[in-house]
Amino acid sequence: MKNRKTYFKNSVLIVALFFSTVLTVNAAETYKLPPRGVIDILEASPPPRALLSPDGRYLLLAEYESMPSIDYMAQPLLRIAGLRILPSNNSARQTTFFTGLHILDLQGNSEQDILLPENAKMGMPRWSNDNKWLAFLLYKQDKVELWGLRIGETKARKLSALPINSTLSQGFRWLPDNKHLLLTVVDGQRGKAPVEPLVPVGPVVQQSSGEAAKVRTYQDLLKNPFDETLFKYYCTSQLVRLDMEKGNTEKLGEPGIFLMPEPSGDGKYLLVQKIKKPFSYIVPYYRFTRTIEVWNLNGEIVHRFAKRKLAEAVPLHGVITGARSVSWRPLKAAELVWVEALDGGDPHKEVAHRDRLMSLQAPFKSVPVEITRIQNRFRGIDWLEDGRRSIVYDYDWKRRWIKIYLLNNFESGTTAKVLFDLNRNDRYAYPGDLLIQRNSRGEWIAKTEGDWIFLKGDGASPIGDLPFLNRFNVKTRQTETLFRSAEGSYETFTGFVQGGETKILTRFETKTEPPNYYLSDLKTKNRRRITNYQDPAPQLTGLKKNRIQYTRADGVPLSGTLYLPPNYKEGQRLPLVIWAYPREYRNAKIAGQIRGSSNRFTFFRGTSRLFFVTQGYAVLDGAQMPVVGDPETMNDTFVEQIVTSAKAAIDKLDKMGIIDPNRVGVAGHSYGAFMTANLLAHSNLFAAGIARSGAYNRTLTPFGFQSERRTLWEAPDIYFNVSPFMHADKIHTPILLIHGEADNNSGTFPLQSKRFFAALKGHGATARLVMLPHESHGYRARESVLHVLAEMFNWFDKYVKNRSVQAK
Repeated sequence: MKNRKTYFKNSVLIVALFFSTVLTVNAAETYKLPPRGVIDILEASPPPRALLSPDGRYLLLAEYESMPSIDYMAQPLLRIAGLRILPSNNSARQTTFFTGLHILDLQGNSEQDILLPENAKMGMPRWSNDNKWLAFLLYKQDKVELWGLRIGETKARKLSALPINSTLSQGFRWLPDNKHLLLTVVDGQRGKAPVEPLVPVGPVVQQSSGEAAKVRTYQDLLKNPFDETLFKYYCTSQLVRLDMEKGNTEKLGEPGIFLMPEPSGDGKYLLVQKIKKPFSYIVPYYRFTRTIEVWNLNGEIVHRFAKRKLAEAVPLHGVITGARSVSWRPLKAAELVWVEALDGGDPHKEVAHRDRLMSLQAPFKSVPVEITRIQNRFRGIDWLEDGRRSIVYDYDWKRRWIKIYLLNNFESGTTAKVLFDLNRNDRYAYPGDLLIQRNSRGEWIAKTEGDWIFLKGDGASPIGDLPFLNRFNVKTRQTETLFRSAEGSYETFTGFVQGGETKILTRFETKTEPPNYYLSDLKTKNRRRITNYQDPAPQLTGLKKNRIQYTRADGVPLSGTLYLPPNYKEGQRLPLVIWAYPREYRNAKIAGQIRGSSNRFTFFRGTSRLFFVTQGYAVLDGAQMPVVGDPETMNDTFVEQIVTSAKAAIDKLDKMGIIDPNRVGVAGHSYGAFMTANLLAHSNLFAAGIARSGAYNRTLTPFGFQSERRTLWEAPDIYFNVSPFMHADKIHTPILLIHGEADNNSGTFPLQSKRFFAALKGHGATARLVMLPHESHGYRARESVLHVLAEMFNWFDKYVKNRSVQAK
């Protein structure tokens, strides 16, 4: 190989040459439709989403529309500061709306339908902390309103006439007294919307002053002074306190660009974070300058806690300096807790401790107290019900290792005890997530019984996931299983139900039974079904679904879930679709762990690859494509590892007599699209490929991608070798590229697919590029979803299913 400098220079030259390529485009096409049977499945109503009340007495069932229309998606949209704002109603654009509400009383065994405004489009409702109210945002064409109802009422009503500003927050929050709501409303004094000047007043200028600022390739950023004006106009809100009983409102302080304030436990203070200038053109709003203050309920500042500077120069994989993760300590009247970096936020610095946990009590005039130091990076804290103990999460980025500590005697003389110490990716060893519940003040605390905490998890095992609820003794480390899903099914713990510590709500499903909710008694083992959702696609009831296991040439164990059509006959060789997404691991043993469950019910939604089953294909879903090795260098063998993984899967299914190895297609989304293009460039295993919303030229993500820790300048050969764009001349297999024109995912700019297609076209490849108007990284509009399915079916029917026919 040439020396690195020459190699890098030539690589950049190649990039420049392709950037100058003129891309010819065909005339716009109308939206296509897949077969009628597929449309019928997509248009079947999905089961409602469920939300248990904080006390476990009520279960809210919220119906929702599965796909918005392209008319909605095509509305004027502001893409600024990392946000997507609908100026028509001053909200962050939503793509899922709830349309119907039902409340189940789990004690009285009754159901109440809630009367809503005609054609209501709602955000997900939220319970009050005392379980007596539900409130939600109602999205209208020209504004967003706050609606709700008292439990026991049958009709929702408007709670405030003030238009909600939901650009930077959820728009409202329950205060601890459960009699008031805190709202962010549109500033009534802001005047008319800014109009962009036709003539610029000058150039747009950015400047670097010698401080390194290595940042990811964020999208939807501010681009010019007018964007700054728009950001300030639409994101400025007025804080208002609403009296739920009387309907009165009271303004708090002056308007500002607020994140959602957080009330103290005693309800006397608000933790207020306000975004200020200077803004940035290279990072999103959440890294802008901000002030952090404590206000009283009259809107007066009682403590100026901190001013956080613009965070453009945060080290890669690092954190900001100064206070971060600032919040109120639960179960206390008013005590602030936060974390500070001791390593300058730089994970590459060698220090004894990277972070420290701090606190400060009201009236905020004393010196902050250091509670404990954390060896690696702080990843979160959960508070136990006794108010003295907490669970702290410590993450070692270099090793991908997590430690979970118990902090005792939080007030003074804190001691730390390691409860769990494991590889982040080791699903078999993962103890589960701490069971967190909301108390009557709105604080999230861990449920305990003396020294017992409760843990719920997926229950990963060699036979698949078996979800569980355990209790764990923090003194003795003894574990007791309270609930575990039976083999052959998939049942998850939803929550404890009011009326006894042994009563729980679970969600049960099997391969052939759709999910439904059950009330169970852990002591008596009695069990009662409380919902009755039916199969939305009974025509696919006979779908065959099994997990298959196989081994890569280097000994790494692999697996995937195989789907076969309902009418499949043994011995029949089908065309195969492999769908995958590569993931990184330090060792082969963990890489080969079984993930997921083949006993879950199969829903066909959106642009799912599983729809290929309806067209006579076998589908290997979630085919493992692990990249195993040292986190610093594992991408050195990225290509070799995904090729051998794909070959192992094909060989296994060929040996089983299920597939025709000459009719195999590979497909993936995002990093899976990157994988797909690499497989086509570096192997002859496939008849065709489909790559959706991918990144294909890694020189356009120069400060890292996925888990790659090196920059382009540190490892130019790796960036070149893994970039399908650089190997476009080797791709002779037909490839379909699909991308949303408004993709906002970091790294997967729409330009990635456009330039890759230009490179393929320039080398005479068989390729098709489909750019979806108004779509982001995932595709939401009904018209877009149907078109993507039609495109995928047509492509694989032509180049995979009918490949042998063409050869003849």
